[in-house]
Amino acid sequence: MGEQPIYSTRAHVFQIDPNTKKNWMPTSKHAVTVSYFYDSTRNVYRIISLDGSKAIINSTITPNMSFTKTSHKFGQWADSRANTVYGLGFSSEHHLAKFAEKFAEYKEAARMAKEKSLEKMELASSPSQESPADIHSPLTPPVTADLCRINGTGDDVTLSDVSPNSMLQSDLSPTTPTLAHSPTTNKHWEAELAALKSNNAKLTAALLESTANVKQWKQQLAAYQEEAERLHKRVSELESQSSQTNVIKSQKTELNQTIEELECTLKAKEEEMVRLKEEVENAKQLQTQKDELTKKLEETDVRNKELEEQLADLEQRLESSQVDQENLRKNLKTLLEILDGKIFELTELRDNLAKLIEDS
Repeated sequence: MGEQPIYSTRAHVFQIDPNTKKNWMPTSKHAVTVSYFYDSTRNVYRIISLDGSKAIINSTITPNMSFTKTSHKFGQWADSRANTVYGLGFSSEHHLAKFAEKFAEYKEAARMAKEKSLEKMELASSPSQESPADIHSPLTPPVTADLCRINGTGDDVTLSDVSPNSMLQSDLSPTTPTLAHSPTTNKHWEAELAALKSNNAKLTAALLESTANVKQWKQQLAAYQEEAERLHKRVSELESQSSQTNVIKSQKTELNQTIEELECTLKAKEEEMVRLKEEVENAKQLQTQKDELTKKLEETDVRNKELEEQLADLEQRLESSQVDQENLRKNLKTLLEILDGKIFELTELRDNLAKLIEDS
């Protein structure tokens, strides 16, 4: 009941192929809800995702984890406890950045929680430094060095061979004569005895808690060692794949160049298509104009034929008129000649008449 969701998003979930350790296997057919959970009881952060009733992600965040963005919309992290690598495909780069930001935030919180836990264990391993016995009585001997021992790595906690009861007896033995000879200080030494008993009880509880924590640390250390071995293997695999990566990069560069060339060619073709479309439009307009001119030319030819026929008719009429005029002229000339002859005859007749008149 202490574990509650603190951030949720949606993504496609993948896991690394356990056989090849290279290929991704989808664990959800569609985008599912991926949530960060916080357990306030254990002070633990987890990433959980359910596909229906099946848990496809159950990963506890530890300080040594890291979330890696492998593309604009894909990220991954390794979980040594689950012995797998999880991958998430998001719908946008913003969702990926938000998830990575939350991962770093909760990873830091997990680191701080672990440090606080270590500080509590260190305080529990050396309680005599703050015990009231050191303050109230200079006769109280240091008990931490005899009660417990924790090594520098925190791998084991060992109880001392001397039990708290025996230490109490050894602490009280020098003071027994004093208590016998000084009844007025009984209350003080009783209070000192009660404080020592309380401190010993606290130390015993702290040692038991430290023993339990050390077991958990050993488990975590084993998990970290497994993770380190897996990462070493992964590094070896990546180094072996580096040559292939260079080849892939060169091929990618060549493909990018080819794509750029094809894009330039496509752009040129598109410009040529636009130009051809304009030429087609111009050709259509020219065809329309040609049809109109052809129609006008046909009409002009018909009109020319009519005019030619009229011209031929007029020429024919002109020729006939000229013939008529020539005939008329000839007739007039003939008439003039006849008229001249008649006039000459009349003149002779007049002359003869005049002579006759004179003779008479």
